Amino acid sequence: MKAFILILSFFLTNSTLYAYNDKNILSLVGSKDSLYVISNKGEVIFSKNTEKKLIPASTLKVLTSLLALHCLGDNFRFPTEFYIDVNSNLIMKGYGDPLLVSEALKEMASNIALKIKKINNIILDDSYFIKPIIIPGVSSSLNPYDAPNSAISANFNTVYFKLFKGNIISAEEQTPIIPFVLKRIKETGLKEGRIPLKADECTLYCGNLLLSFLKKENIQINGTIKIGKVRTEDKLIFKYLSKFPLEEVISKFLDSSNNFVANQLFLASGAKLFGEPASLDKGIRAAQKFAKEVIGIENLIIAEGSGISRENLLSAKDMDKILKKFEPYHNLMRYDDREFYKTGTLSNVSTRVGYIENKQGQLYRFVLFTNTPGKSAKKILPYVIKYVN
Repeated sequence: MKAFILILSFFLTNSTLYAYNDKNILSLVGSKDSLYVISNKGEVIFSKNTEKKLIPASTLKVLTSLLALHCLGDNFRFPTEFYIDVNSNLIMKGYGDPLLVSEALKEMASNIALKIKKINNIILDDSYFIKPIIIPGVSSSLNPYDAPNSAISANFNTVYFKLFKGNIISAEEQTPIIPFVLKRIKETGLKEGRIPLKADECTLYCGNLLLSFLKKENIQINGTIKIGKVRTEDKLIFKYLSKFPLEEVISKFLDSSNNFVANQLFLASGAKLFGEPASLDKGIRAAQKFAKEVIGIENLIIAEGSGISRENLLSAKDMDKILKKFEPYHNLMRYDDREFYKTGTLSNVSTRVGYIENKQGQLYRFVLFTNTPGKSAKKILPYVIKYVN
């Protein structure tokens, strides 16, 4: 019996070692996949299909993060401006703040209450983004990741609700359920959940939510909510700056992989580089210009900034160039068991990129794209990590 156990132990140990053999690891990478691993000294550890352009899915968000840091700056904070016109209308101008949530709107209302006590209409200026913004890969589903993009938004252009004793109530304490969204909620037939707004509802939802908070501040409102524009003669009374500097925004959205936030940054970067209004075309041009001039990627194929579109194509070598540039910011990525990483998932696409930290604390860049149906990057990577360590 002891001899059998010893033989079995020897067999298992050697099988495990074989599993970490470089040739065996590369055999897991098919013709529609790619693997590229580089040591901290620039040595190639694994390389297969590294020139092949594949669908990166949400790992593209690493490039979008770099683009935003380059165009907007590490410490950039999204502004939202408030004006008063000669008719005592309050005008809100948005610049695409992706983290404009209920708590921020409440703070805005409190600050406005220090300036004025009575207004007529609330006018919403969402002209910083063209309308509509159509993102390739985004559908009209009820999934929050299909939320539309807009210059003025609230709560990621989604509504979180539930039923209580037959009544629709908010599923988050800080956000009131306002009459404006009841029709949208009832249309879904759902009893609870977080749903995206329609494109033509986003700006008005934010305005109605602001109205609710202004009323709580005892500001008298005599008019309605309208879409309009700031004029040169209007008086700026308050400029709100997001609580979150850009690096923190990036850390949050790399963790949650929020498509809405990614494309808000993508659009804002395009507007910064090529002027307002922001458009998908300007975001694409900004990304291609940045990729070529700063990262060294020629002819970047990109359709949007989140990775939801299957039209985005990237080679493992090009993603490695992105990771090399992103290395000073690697701590913004998710970290688990000696790995800083970003994942990506679409139908029949599984990707993972980032940095493996060896026992000496040195970082190895890795890119693993699998576009083979049914294959998982998550199942292949542990062999790579074990090999590196």
